[in-house]
Amino acid sequence: MAPVPAIIHPLSSLADFLAAANTRMPALLILGTITMGLAVAALAWAGGNHYRRAIDYVEADFRDKLRRLRRTTRRLRTLLVAWSVVVLATFTVFWIVLDMPIIGLSVATLMVCLPWFLLRRMAERRRQQIEDQLADAMVSLSSAIKAGLSLAQAIEILARQTPRPICQEFQQIYGEYQLGKPLERCLDEARQRLRSENFALFAAAMEASRQSGGRLNETVNRIAHSVRELQRLERKVTSETAQARTSAVYMAFAPLFVLAIYYFVIDPENTARLFTTVPGQILLCLALVLDVVAYLWARAILNPDI
Repeated sequence: MAPVPAIIHPLSSLADFLAAANTRMPALLILGTITMGLAVAALAWAGGNHYRRAIDYVEADFRDKLRRLRRTTRRLRTLLVAWSVVVLATFTVFWIVLDMPIIGLSVATLMVCLPWFLLRRMAERRRQQIEDQLADAMVSLSSAIKAGLSLAQAIEILARQTPRPICQEFQQIYGEYQLGKPLERCLDEARQRLRSENFALFAAAMEASRQSGGRLNETVNRIAHSVRELQRLERKVTSETAQARTSAVYMAFAPLFVLAIYYFVIDPENTARLFTTVPGQILLCLALVLDVVAYLWARAILNPDI
């Protein structure tokens, strides 16, 4: 019976330790929460200036694109701050709840880049629509000037008769001219706003004709012919590379399809380790980055500047 107390004593000590830990658990939990809160507050205070500078930079870039799209920018900063909170919350959920910090970092990075990418695509699509409508607008302007109208009157006709979105630009040009701004300045601001080489050539031709007194209708007709020729070449390139662009989209989604097949059909156990282990998460993120880079590279190759 001698060994019994030796066995009971460690067990009783362990029970006493667990009981003491249970009594201290609320205090430890409160202390840990306060410490975490102080750490987050210190981090926010230390990085506040960097965060404000980043928000200012992103806001300026988004404001420029939204103005080109003719969208309101009144609540832009509030939306950017709210979106940054959503991104941080998503990363926190992946890190703490799902135990996937590497994947959480990749998802947060994609969430940061997604609004910028969408706005850039929308602004580029609108610019392309204006490019496509510019040649017809220049022909109409030449006809109006040949009929005896002044340049301001011809722009007013374009503002009323041309389709969207180019009519919005002519409406702004004519509206600012009516408010007393010089026409040359209105055209220069429109050139900076649109960032179109063809419109810049069009504005330069109108300004040169006004200063030198040449025949503006003939100059605009020649520019319109050149723009239409460039558009014909661009459409030819677009039509010949349409199948390749579609193949690039399919190739971008192919790795996701292969991953789903392996996860649900071929080898679920080993495929799940890509999500549950740090090396697997690093491989997944590296594959995602390479996939996105390959897709963007293919788009750059298939959309050459003419």
